[in-house]
Amino acid sequence: MNKHINTISNRLSLRTPQRESLEILSRISEIIPLNKERTLEQDLEIIKSEFPTVEDFEREFPSMCFALATGVGKTRLMGAFISYLHLAKGIKHFFVLAPNLTIYNKLIEDFTPNTRKYVFQGISEFVLNPPEIITGDNYETGRGVRGTDLLGQAETIHINIFNISKINSEVRGGNTPRIRKLSEYIGESYFDYLSKLEDLVLLMDESHRYRASAGIRALNELKPVLGLELTATPQIEQGKKATPFKNVIYSYPLYRAMEDGYVKEPAVATRENFNAANYTEEQLEQLKLEDGIRIHETVKTELKVYADNNDKPYVKPFMLVVAQD
Repeated sequence: MNKHINTISNRLSLRTPQRESLEILSRISEIIPLNKERTLEQDLEIIKSEFPTVEDFEREFPSMCFALATGVGKTRLMGAFISYLHLAKGIKHFFVLAPNLTIYNKLIEDFTPNTRKYVFQGISEFVLNPPEIITGDNYETGRGVRGTDLLGQAETIHINIFNISKINSEVRGGNTPRIRKLSEYIGESYFDYLSKLEDLVLLMDESHRYRASAGIRALNELKPVLGLELTATPQIEQGKKATPFKNVIYSYPLYRAMEDGYVKEPAVATRENFNAANYTEEQLEQLKLEDGIRIHETVKTELKVYADNNDKPYVKPFMLVVAQD
């Protein structure tokens, strides 16, 4: 067994599906070269020979999807992926895509040292030399370009975190995204700088949300040596049609996460003698929301009573509404 897998798994306390994903990444990096001197078709044939679920990369570079149920820990897995690729393969440049502003801010926090959910906690190599975090808000200062740091630490890894929804808004109407515009601090666009790197790895969080967007098509030209997609929903939904991903290399669905105890089983609220045929679709939606809010308020009250009676900190519940479109 690869020593780096054991080390990273132990230090990050990886769960079984996270470790299995890391083992697959290790194998990928052994059987296809992580450089730009190769043929995409050859890489696909090699991957398909060992991982037949991968029918196509669906991109202009080798890209594979790890489909893990929500709650299993995709952000920590990204930390494990980056740790492995750096420690075992010497990769120093990473580009992480977030689907929206909320997850973008969360990823920046989770990749920043001394924060509550720091993804590299326990990785000794990053203690004295933590990764340089470049974001969609500060890249124009040139901090992501090698040679700009005073110490000239060649071993410092660079993790770029960008919000794809912002890029999508910038490319509407065929416009050029800001990352592709000339920067006076760099002497070229930051996009051009990244595309010339020989070891850029692209990690796509919740990739199903923007897989077919104009922004991700524009980022194809970054020409990364490897793409790693993470999502709990490996399909593109357009109206009532769902198109499954063709590059799923590992799947750990919700039912397995519940069986293994990583995700709590959901409670189901029902109404006695209820006949849905008596209601319009709009009335049913209204009832569902009202029932959900009623249960939410009940739980909130019970948690408050429990906290007060047992001198425990109050846990604030939240409600997730999944919309049809």
